[in-house]
Amino acid sequence: MGEEPKARSWWTPPGLSGPLGRSVRGDVVAGLTVWAVLVPESIAYATIAGVPPIIGLYAAPVALLVYALLGSSRQLVVGPMSSTALLSGTVVAGLAAGTDEAVAFTTGLALAAGTIALVAGLLRLGFVASFISEPVLKGFVVGLALTIIVGQLPKLAGSPGGEGEFPGKLWGFLTGLGQVDALTLTMGSVALVVLLLLKRFLPLVPASLVVVVLSIATTWILGLDRLGLAIVGPLPGGLPSVGLPDLAWSDYASLVAGGAAIALVGFAEGLGAARTYAAESGDRIDTDRELLGLGGANLASGLCTGMVVNGSLSKTAVNGAAGARSQVSGLTAALLTVLTLLFLTGLFEKLPEAVLAAVVIAAVIDLVDVSALRSLYRLTTPALRDVYGLAARTDFLAALAALLGVLLLGTLSGLVVGVVMSLLLLLRRSSRPHVAELGRVHGQGERPRWVDAEREAAAEPEPGARVLRVEGGLYFANSEYVHDRVVDTARSTDASGVVLDLRAVPFVDATAARMLDRLADDVAVHGAHLYLARDLGQVRDMLQFPGPMYPSVEEAVRAARGRMDREDGAGGRSP
Repeated sequence: MGEEPKARSWWTPPGLSGPLGRSVRGDVVAGLTVWAVLVPESIAYATIAGVPPIIGLYAAPVALLVYALLGSSRQLVVGPMSSTALLSGTVVAGLAAGTDEAVAFTTGLALAAGTIALVAGLLRLGFVASFISEPVLKGFVVGLALTIIVGQLPKLAGSPGGEGEFPGKLWGFLTGLGQVDALTLTMGSVALVVLLLLKRFLPLVPASLVVVVLSIATTWILGLDRLGLAIVGPLPGGLPSVGLPDLAWSDYASLVAGGAAIALVGFAEGLGAARTYAAESGDRIDTDRELLGLGGANLASGLCTGMVVNGSLSKTAVNGAAGARSQVSGLTAALLTVLTLLFLTGLFEKLPEAVLAAVVIAAVIDLVDVSALRSLYRLTTPALRDVYGLAARTDFLAALAALLGVLLLGTLSGLVVGVVMSLLLLLRRSSRPHVAELGRVHGQGERPRWVDAEREAAAEPEPGARVLRVEGGLYFANSEYVHDRVVDTARSTDASGVVLDLRAVPFVDATAARMLDRLADDVAVHGAHLYLARDLGQVRDMLQFPGPMYPSVEEAVRAARGRMDREDGAGGRSP
């Protein structure tokens, strides 16, 4: 008998040996580990969003609970994240005048982002993730990480900071180095070094919680706050109030654009994390359910005075490494966070702000992935550069545009710049498809192969005929380019036949179909005949080509050769 099919829902984890109780215990342990990372990072990311630290803790438990009910990943951890927190802070900074307004707009932004994601999920718009390419997202995240780091440096050093975008913040920090507070710098630097060492050599240890606890104990025992060390201060205990923030409908309207950007970025980031760990267990991620999970988590967070949330790659990695097999780990982390709100907030009052800055920097420093940018730069070949020029490095240029856009123009503008650049380079590349000239390669006991003559030295041209292959779809933006290349080939040689291999053309539109229909006449003006070979069914459906369509290049070449022989016997090449 065959094996029982593996269950796919989070409450019955697949691929487990042993009793269910053992797997649940493993998930509980993983949830404890996630909680140890989630609490300090949620507090830290709230400061990036420009709201009191407690807002991050308010967001975490309900987001974890709702995602467990609606999402499709069994290991993804949802909570406040650095990228969406910075986006939130950017949007709210232009609208709020004080702390109370900042909290109201931040929770309203979570509601706006949640509503947009939820509606998108109900409309099954999960495919929109494909409109942010991985290189654009990589450049965007690197730019965000650099912006976050430079924004945290003044808190780490106890010095003044700059305003505006990355250049202004960096310049403000550099010019304020003469006002560094020695005690703050010492505490922040030591915390950062310890965090990085623990992450490097003891990755299973909850480094953030260890450093936070040690810094609180040190501050309390030595009375460092009385010596001028800035601390978080009192955190309100208890559960958050539930309800809508005190905003007018016009205020919500001003949050729609920012909410859409946050929903898109949060969805793309969370989807990447979910797919990474689903691949290891053989699961499949449902993009529409991910939108529902993200939307529901943000709506719940906003109703509970929380901030925007999304899937976290770093916390999901901690969850997976700790042995999580289901969303029981997320529910465990949510329960422990609720207990923290009820009984443990007082323990975080002595937490130095410099340590919070160190936690943020340590969490995002790995996102400055220079090696990935180098790989994108190298992702080309001399042949591609000859054909496409600068556009041969489309992915690298898109990533660089997104990175520079974030650094120079801001987070939202940077995302738009990256997406627009990616689309423009794609259009540039698709508007100039490679038209390869093919030659025949004879194999021992094999049928002849027709290959790109520039790539294989053994390829032999066909006497009296030129064989071309269009590599890409044919549509209104490139049909004339291909037309001119084929006609130029007929004009520049004495070949009596031009064979056009359409096997690499997946589609044509009406403009390209009309171009192919008249191409035979335009080639004939220069004394040659056009032969179409290896067309796909959907291409054939669009064409009204007057001549025969040949099933292979070899048959088309044979037909061209036969016609040439007949014309030679009749007295030469036809005019």
